[in-house]
Amino acid sequence: MKDFQRTDRISEEVRRELDAIIREELNDPRVDGTWSITRTEVTGDLKFAKVYVSVLEEEKREPLLAALKNAKGYLRRALGKRMIIRSSPELIFISDKNIEYGVHIAKVLAETGITAAREEPEKE
Repeated sequence: MKDFQRTDRISEEVRRELDAIIREELNDPRVDGTWSITRTEVTGDLKFAKVYVSVLEEEKREPLLAALKNAKGYLRRALGKRMIIRSSPELIFISDKNIEYGVHIAKVLAETGITAAREEPEKE
């Protein structure tokens, strides 16, 4: 139980720091558009981290993921400088389509006239 809490805390810290590094320090024109690191999963031995990246614009997804994969070494080094852990995990970038899917569902619901707010029944 205790080990899971530690990896969860480290995963969240990796997510926060990577987001900041990419937004503030990475100067690649392919890192553009509306994107977010939705979550990270660090292995128990801290050797690998799966980084889930969601990109709202579909045409910008592949270039952004290519830019992140290309900058893996830089991002890993910068992460090591910001975090106090023995070694930085190897970063594995994965496309996450959950936000895009949520936007699609909201659009479909709006088109069909279904709303999230429920009307209260009239009192007699």
